[in-house]
Amino acid sequence: MTRVKVVAFGGGHGLAASLRALRRTAPELDLDITAVVTVGDDGGSSGRLRAERSALLPPGDLRQALAALAADHDTDRQTAALLQHRFAQVSDTDPLAGHAVGNLLILGLMEQLGDPVAALDHVARMVHATGRVLPMANHAVGLEAQVRGGDPARPGEVVTVRGQHAVAVAHGHVEAVRLTPEAPCACPEAVAAVAAADWLIFGPGSWYTSVIPHLLVPELARAIVASPARRLVTLNLGADAETAGLTDADHLTALRRYLPALRVDVVLADSKAVGEPDTLREAADALGAHLVLAPVQLADGSCRHDPEALAAALVPVLGADR
Repeated sequence: MTRVKVVAFGGGHGLAASLRALRRTAPELDLDITAVVTVGDDGGSSGRLRAERSALLPPGDLRQALAALAADHDTDRQTAALLQHRFAQVSDTDPLAGHAVGNLLILGLMEQLGDPVAALDHVARMVHATGRVLPMANHAVGLEAQVRGGDPARPGEVVTVRGQHAVAVAHGHVEAVRLTPEAPCACPEAVAAVAAADWLIFGPGSWYTSVIPHLLVPELARAIVASPARRLVTLNLGADAETAGLTDADHLTALRRYLPALRVDVVLADSKAVGEPDTLREAADALGAHLVLAPVQLADGSCRHDPEALAAALVPVLGADR
């Protein structure tokens, strides 16, 4: 049976949820998984490390992807847990407080090897990852957004909000986003993976800060359009600060806005979270996509995907026509 090559785009918790689901389906469908991760993180531990070592990639989202793909053997899961472990604060001047062990490890390997892809491949071998993790670009990028109401003192005006973290938590309506520099060089290995893929998966995740940035890297965007792969969009379970007021249909419209030539084959959404399925179906139709509704939300009602339920929903989609 021919392996199914899957490339998943995103960052943070959304991409990690998608990767955990894909890892569960990998043995059944014989998946070859590649995660392409945003590199604009400037908050928390990644932000501190980025400020101190601006020449290197922010490691946080890359670390989460690697941990999500870690094998299920006890030793591998323990190593993955170590990657995710954050140092507690032991003094007011503790330089390690808040840093994740994996962030320091990835950064150290990048310095030692001089190649971010080699560093990520090394960590992937440490956890026997079911797949590969790649950055969308080999250099860190900035993110800027035009946000109406982003300044509480000027609720009706559009202001520029700079930085991924600031955009993610900004109040108001995001009217446009862009990268700085505007045309970063794509990671060559990521471009090659897209060209060879059978499926490209977008979402779930923060739409303007984790999903859409991939469409703003010119070489990566061209590869996405030119790829013979089928395309799947997994929608979020609810709005966050940066997408407040947007419907599920608006999320699809935003993808087309930033990459007009984007064609989508399948849109996957939670059957209970969808407010207006007919409106969403029309938006999916406009992208050339078939809408699939499935229960993929955690049973506790939180706005998080259940990896097992998401895996069950992905099997008939990714396994179609095999």
